[in-house]
Amino acid sequence: MPAELLKTEGLSVGYGRHEVLRGIDLTIARGDFLGVMGPNGAGKTTLLKTLLGLLEPLAGRISAAPAAGRRVLFGYVPQRESLDLHYPLSALEVALMGRYGRLGPLRRPGAADVRVAREALARTHMERFADRPYRKLSGGQKQRVLISRALAAEPEILLLDEPTNGMDVNSERAIMELLTELQTEKGTTVVFVTHLMHTIERYARRVALITFDGRLLIGEKAAMLEPAVLTGAYQANNKNL
Repeated sequence: MPAELLKTEGLSVGYGRHEVLRGIDLTIARGDFLGVMGPNGAGKTTLLKTLLGLLEPLAGRISAAPAAGRRVLFGYVPQRESLDLHYPLSALEVALMGRYGRLGPLRRPGAADVRVAREALARTHMERFADRPYRKLSGGQKQRVLISRALAAEPEILLLDEPTNGMDVNSERAIMELLTELQTEKGTTVVFVTHLMHTIERYARRVALITFDGRLLIGEKAAMLEPAVLTGAYQANNKNL
């Protein structure tokens, strides 16, 4: 059985006093490929940010099982719109940003960090675009660069927020097949959130459903996508999946 990587117990997440999700008991194993599904505004991004430590839990706890006695290393891929496209960064410079968490506030990236960033671009098949301005890339290329930035952190777990949002069918397939490749060939643990049912159906191995009343149901994909489970979880909202 795969080793446990991240676990939540009785977790409640939200902003200020506003609770969005509650009572979350979630275990993520090494090598997992978990899809988190729910309608827009249901709390998917809030959950990711809480797992990352960007938001404090309202209740409950998060525990991690790091390798070699160190903290668990995360790679985070936000929605593309969260990066300032007007700032003149090359694809390599964006990927290099993934090293900052390892360097600390007073160190500058060195040759070894540039090498890791270039390798991350190569893993997403974007090495030939290293010197191209990020803002001039296509939507799918931008997403690959953001994945490269997350991989440059050399993470144990990769968290992605709507990684194919707004993409055409071919670009969506390319991104999701890239994530599948990273999981199967490199053993990267992948957690992605989406509101797209077909993406969950095709790529996720386990599924977490956000319910209409702010809970999270987790299980194997076949069981979680049963019509009775979906109807019970979403009720009036299930038409928005």
